[in-house]
Amino acid sequence: MTQPSSGPPDGPWFNDLAAFVGAAYWAPHTSRVQAFAAGTEQEVGYLVDAFELVPGGRVLDVGCGPGRHALALARRGIEVVGIDLSPAFIDLATGWAAADLLPARFHVADVRSLAYDGEFDAVVCLCQGGFGLLGGDDEGAVFARLARALAPGGRLALTAFSSYFALRHLEAGETFDARTGVLHERTTVRNETGEDREFDLWTTCFTARELRLLAEAAGLVDITVSSVAPGAYGHDSVSLDRPELLLLATRP
Repeated sequence: MTQPSSGPPDGPWFNDLAAFVGAAYWAPHTSRVQAFAAGTEQEVGYLVDAFELVPGGRVLDVGCGPGRHALALARRGIEVVGIDLSPAFIDLATGWAAADLLPARFHVADVRSLAYDGEFDAVVCLCQGGFGLLGGDDEGAVFARLARALAPGGRLALTAFSSYFALRHLEAGETFDARTGVLHERTTVRNETGEDREFDLWTTCFTARELRLLAEAAGLVDITVSSVAPGAYGHDSVSLDRPELLLLATRP
């Protein structure tokens, strides 16, 4: 149903879900991964090739969660800084990086307070991490902070849930706020012990045009937007039937 909604609550509402699901979100030393996390290696491999990242390069992973993309990058010899608002996820990422002696550091931080300036060869913000959970109001300012974190010539990769897909495949019980582009759903999550719990999710959705305009407003160039799915990143044209949009852009 397309209708106005109250939107997400104030504060770090996703942290309760993160603390509950813990390592069941993505456990790199086991076969236990959420379905959407199974394609981590394909996603990272695609971006490494597209951005020509090499060992010793520096990458900022914004909304890194428990570190699945950051750790995959670090295993390729890339120095990674990961930030996330969830202390539970940052603790997991830090522990896994230490166990494998990987060049990755993780910090609890709010994407709306990023203060990096010209420090990274690439910035990645994937799987609705940080950027897709803001409720439809702060995205422009956050986009500018992501762009500013890049060194000149640095590359940004950002995925966002597609408004086209959300509306075309709206399921029973889901609502879409036409003003903010926020999709509200209630989902059941299972933790490491097999316990199930229901959580509300508020995911901001975007059109390809909106992402291009945000990138242009942040001063980025060489902007492309493609339709993708988890574990299937590529250069496909924008369509109605793939759940995510992948934006690639460059800081001049």
